[in-house]
Amino acid sequence: MVERLSPLEPAYRLGSHGRFEDGVGVILSETRPGSIVQIAAWPGEERQAIAAIRKVTGLALPDGAGGGVVNGAKAVFGFAPGKFTVVDEEEGLAAAFAKAMTPAIGTVTDLSHGRTAIRIEGPEAEWVLAKFFALDFALPAFPVGAARSTTHHDIFAQIQRTGGDRFDLYVFRSFARSFWKALGHAAEEVGYEVA
Repeated sequence: MVERLSPLEPAYRLGSHGRFEDGVGVILSETRPGSIVQIAAWPGEERQAIAAIRKVTGLALPDGAGGGVVNGAKAVFGFAPGKFTVVDEEEGLAAAFAKAMTPAIGTVTDLSHGRTAIRIEGPEAEWVLAKFFALDFALPAFPVGAARSTTHHDIFAQIQRTGGDRFDLYVFRSFARSFWKALGHAAEEVGYEVA
């Protein structure tokens, strides 16, 4: 398969940036999963779609939007009623879903070439993200595995908490570089490292 080029390449500067004299508040990175797939179930077929997700990934997804689960390099989350995003480091996830789901259950859309995955982690990750999104990022309100779908200045983002102080954000490739730069500016006052 052709290697995907990162839209962040011109702006991706490794090292420490901002006010890091007292330590680094967050670490920013691009994760580059092999597959990002959207599953959309027809009304009344949500349980069958969830069963197909479990069959393909081995992950047991809680019912409903916002629920999710993370297991190593695999992640799945609901972002709207009957709509799910599935991420894996392996390629070919869309083809596996095309075999596991019939057209009567819903649709499978491969977003691997259309999205960029950005990770922010560290003790100040919640604080930096709160500058962008009107969401409660505290652990009790946004537990590990959970996800939210929102926007920042017309840039659509799906956010999944993948660890205690780690979030993975999925944004359109065409907006990824400008979002990356804005994220860096927001993290300057706590100090950030690009890994």
